[in-house]
Amino acid sequence: MSAKTKRILKKLISYSGIFFFILAAGMLWWQLRNYSLSDIWHAITDIPLINLAGACLACLAGYFALALYDYLALNYVGENQKVSWWKWMLAGMLGFAISNNAGHAVVSGGAIRYRLYTRWRIRGGDILKMLTISGFTYFLGCSAIVVMGYFLVPRHVFENSMGASVGLNTLFIICAAMIAAYFAMTVFFHGKSVKVGTIRFEVPTTQMALVQMLLGITDSVLAGLVLYFCLRPFWSIPFGTFIGLFVIAQTTGVFSQVPGGIGVFESIFLIALPADIDKASVFGALLAYRIIYYVLPLIGVGGLFFVYENWLRARMRRWINEAKEKIPRIPVRKNKKTGK
Repeated sequence: MSAKTKRILKKLISYSGIFFFILAAGMLWWQLRNYSLSDIWHAITDIPLINLAGACLACLAGYFALALYDYLALNYVGENQKVSWWKWMLAGMLGFAISNNAGHAVVSGGAIRYRLYTRWRIRGGDILKMLTISGFTYFLGCSAIVVMGYFLVPRHVFENSMGASVGLNTLFIICAAMIAAYFAMTVFFHGKSVKVGTIRFEVPTTQMALVQMLLGITDSVLAGLVLYFCLRPFWSIPFGTFIGLFVIAQTTGVFSQVPGGIGVFESIFLIALPADIDKASVFGALLAYRIIYYVLPLIGVGGLFFVYENWLRARMRRWINEAKEKIPRIPVRKNKKTGK
């Protein structure tokens, strides 16, 4: 591959981050297109203010936990000293805000991370390693809660749906196998590495794998709390049962590759809903959860991203103007024959 082709490819990957940001915003509109502003307003106002405040705080804490994925990944590649705390927080929160809405986390969230981290002097190969280790962190945490949720969610919840029951058993087996395989790898291949193409991945230590799992569990629990605060006024469900149900629905939505798990996520909850609970109120709580956990972070962190982009452009213009002022002007000599 020529140097010119590489430069063009890097620019395409970098600017694709903006494309996926716009795509995420488009997916939000698509998800909410069937609801008027009045429907959305009533869905939120039906929830007590204290519950909404708790959901917003849980959302803020949840996105901070998501940003820690990037910090852990920077430590993994040995570049944590190169990137200041506010930078990895911006990259982490924005990356997940986009991928949560646009789907295909590695591509959509990865594009915006590539745009930011290359500016902060992180090599492309290291960025790929970071995305890989963050993906393992997420699935390790989800798998751990799915395994716990399998025992926390009562069997009768899915007794009316054979497909859901079979799917739950299959998901449990897959998740338990993933956890066992990952920890076995850290024990038996400790200190070794795996080469994929030109990139060498070091096998994480067992201690790091444990941190990954705990961080993934924390992220999922905080995300679940956002919905739990919205749902609690309408459905009195024990938190242990709820969080197991939440992660099963969330993981199923991720595996479906539907952006935000839209439709898949809600279906799991509506299947598990008792017959005496008002489905309209529960659906309103699910809508409020999507607004708090998906819409607000994309608007908030996306706004910070554009402020940062404009600040960078202003700084570049200032540097260019300062450089022009420092360059001495070379007098132009006249041509004796033409007089010019």
